[in-house]
Amino acid sequence: MEKRKITLIKSQFDETIHVVDNTDVEYWLARELMPLLGYERWENFEKAIRRSMESCETSGIEVSNHFREVTKMITLGKGGKREVKDYMLTRYACYLVAQNGDPKKEEIAFAQSYFAVQTRKQELIEERIAYIERTEARGRLRESEKRLSQNIYERGVDDAGFGRIRSKGDTALFGGHTTQDMKQRLGVKDNRPLADFLPTLTIAAKNLATEMTNYNVEEKDLRGEAAITMEHVQNNSSVRSMLGERGIKPEQLPPSEDIKQLERRVKSQEKKIAEQSGRFCDTDDE
Repeated sequence: MEKRKITLIKSQFDETIHVVDNTDVEYWLARELMPLLGYERWENFEKAIRRSMESCETSGIEVSNHFREVTKMITLGKGGKREVKDYMLTRYACYLVAQNGDPKKEEIAFAQSYFAVQTRKQELIEERIAYIERTEARGRLRESEKRLSQNIYERGVDDAGFGRIRSKGDTALFGGHTTQDMKQRLGVKDNRPLADFLPTLTIAAKNLATEMTNYNVEEKDLRGEAAITMEHVQNNSSVRSMLGERGIKPEQLPPSEDIKQLERRVKSQEKKIAEQSGRFCDTDDE
């Protein structure tokens, strides 16, 4: 997500912050938050809130500390008024709601980061969004490779053959450097997948080539290791050429942090979100 867009979305979220009187507990109203998360219908958004409340309870955290049902008056078209349901949501509650949304939506990816960062400093939000984008890309590549493995197994290629096909694809993508060569260049242990240390761009490039191979293997009903290898090599070469037109050489991109290490750090941070966001029950004791 571009920095300029992050700045714009951040300002919209900042403008909807409320603070409980005589406390420092921040909260958001669900009906104000709903459009910022890309929801159009209250019924659908309330379902996400309900799922979030269940997640909260499952985590052993008191739901009422972070979700408070309220009512508000709205003005109707002809000047009449009607009472509607709303929710006060702490930062932790908002985080859970974002976790229950579709991370492919930019608004959801932003919200997951915005509510996870205590200070909401833009650079920390940007860093976490980059992590989400990278883990999403890694997950897509994992699924694409799983599908390729199933496709070629159905067409007479065993696991060893799949390994050779994938390796030759890497060699084409990385300009003649094998998977092992790239592991050595990036300092990756032999027992770890290379993709766990690649930047998001390279992961996306590998995924595109793999999806192209899957498509043509299925459409053309390619069979046997030789035919599928040729297809996969051609697709990785095509993706490399496309990157080259923009001055990008995948083998020259620096490694990214071990994605497993990133996941551990993020999970550790998530445990602190509920503690740091404040609780509504504290305000009742005033």
